[in-house]
Amino acid sequence: MTIQELGGTRATVREATAAVRDLLAHAETFRRTTLPVSELVLGLQCGGSDGYSGITANPALGVASDLLVAHGGTAVLGETPEVYGAEHLLTRRAVSPEVGQRLVDRIRWWQGYVDTHQGSLDNNPSPGNKAGGLTTILEKSLGAVAKGGHSDLQAVYEYAEPVTSKGFVFMDTPGYDPVSATGMVAGGANVMCFTTGRGSVFGCKPTPSIKLATNSDTYRRMTDDMDVNCGEILDGEKTVEEVGREIYSLVVEVASGRRTLSEELGFGAEEFAPWHVGAVM
Repeated sequence: MTIQELGGTRATVREATAAVRDLLAHAETFRRTTLPVSELVLGLQCGGSDGYSGITANPALGVASDLLVAHGGTAVLGETPEVYGAEHLLTRRAVSPEVGQRLVDRIRWWQGYVDTHQGSLDNNPSPGNKAGGLTTILEKSLGAVAKGGHSDLQAVYEYAEPVTSKGFVFMDTPGYDPVSATGMVAGGANVMCFTTGRGSVFGCKPTPSIKLATNSDTYRRMTDDMDVNCGEILDGEKTVEEVGREIYSLVVEVASGRRTLSEELGFGAEEFAPWHVGAVM
């Protein structure tokens, strides 16, 4: 809808209100029903990564991802600029040369994209990542890829494209957390796991966002926000496998109605952020 074409602000508001009323009538026909775990589509997201992300929360989430895939569900990895330098770990798991090439093509698109805007993928990681102990994009990428576990790569999707394949898949999204998560949700993700070392409090309505702290210090400082303390791996109290199984169980519980801490706090309503391709001046 555009204000100019519809005859002004009030006319546009009337048109939009009518459209929402029609959508509400459709939405009210839906009822909660029991579904198998295979209907879950899990978004694998990280933000505010630190030097522990790649050895605690991310590989633990990878275990949960593999468990979901083993039960017939779907796990979606994204953030293409943040797998740059480690994409070979994904292409070697592709179910076909065509799937692997599709991921390579998306990496090349990003290389051209940043060149056009006088940038570089090597400029990643962010200042916050560096403050948390990450020094190069390779370190960050190796940790980011760990969220995807070890399952075969079934498909590669473009941003917000409907995810129709079961199993482990990849979606081409920017590294910026709200934009990346928005694309995954638009593509069908109905639960989000968000690993963070620096303490991101990102919600994600309408999809629940489960926060996984990479270290115990962040978890203790932010117990109101962090759902799982993956720092117990670093502390020697639990294994990656044990925490991964905890994450998987929590994903199923949240899908069954348990509220995440982000939901309890009311986060997520203002975090819808579509990807505007191109330089913003």
